[in-house]
Amino acid sequence: MQSETTTPAAISSETDKSKFLVAAFNGAALYILTYYLVWGLHDAAKFGLSRFWHLRGMWTPSRVVYTMADNEWWRKAVVTVYAVGPALCLVVGLAAFVWFWRYARAQRGLFKLLLLWLTFHSCNAVFGALLADTFTHSGFYYVPDWLFKMGKVLDYILAGLAGLVQLGLGYFGAVAFLQAHDSRTVMRHFNRKLMVFSTLIVPWVVGGLFISVAKLPYLSIQEVLHLLAMGLLLLPMAAGCLNETFSETVRRALPTNVAWGLVGLAVLVALAWRLALSPPVAFG
Repeated sequence: MQSETTTPAAISSETDKSKFLVAAFNGAALYILTYYLVWGLHDAAKFGLSRFWHLRGMWTPSRVVYTMADNEWWRKAVVTVYAVGPALCLVVGLAAFVWFWRYARAQRGLFKLLLLWLTFHSCNAVFGALLADTFTHSGFYYVPDWLFKMGKVLDYILAGLAGLVQLGLGYFGAVAFLQAHDSRTVMRHFNRKLMVFSTLIVPWVVGGLFISVAKLPYLSIQEVLHLLAMGLLLLPMAAGCLNETFSETVRRALPTNVAWGLVGLAVLVALAWRLALSPPVAFG
């Protein structure tokens, strides 16, 4: 009778699988944490400017909503209130990407990946949000609608262009995303499909589901569309990653372990957000 043994190849295979699970787990935590950071800045800026203009409304766990009649609004208030969040996110996204590209991409660790997820969420808060909000006639949609007042056709053209920009940025951002990973196992080219699934698709799906559940029953259709619009950035990025062949990013990679501190911080931020805005904060 043959004795049952575990071959070195089997052990190596199990180790490889565990590294992809760790990468997916850390990626989901980064996705959640950076989502709350970006949209927290977005909503806080909107809330602060709304109080400056003495508008009436509520800041809910999902979004800032207003309890004002249409005839109570004026052009300057509409444009500034709905533009301040995306404008701030655009600045944050550009700053995070410049920091990543100039200083962080050659370094080891997860901080460079955090900078990229900040960039991705900031991009989605501008281009993805304009496209999504045009479908619901809410949020960022009001800025071009009230600013140009040239009819719905122009609004839809601008939304379509925003979607195309999001697609293009996603595809060309693939090189940067690959450079944000250290693990030689994860980065091997023959593992590229599994790498894309673990580090892009899983964080998007799992992170989106976590955020959605954490915000029930306040979750709005607008926010669901924002979460879905992220796919316009990540799916082309996945395609771009599959087309790239390089697999070396840093000379000495750090061990692939679950970043429990990062996971805990993401959960705490989500919990703090829910507690701070339940019940919603009224203003005006």
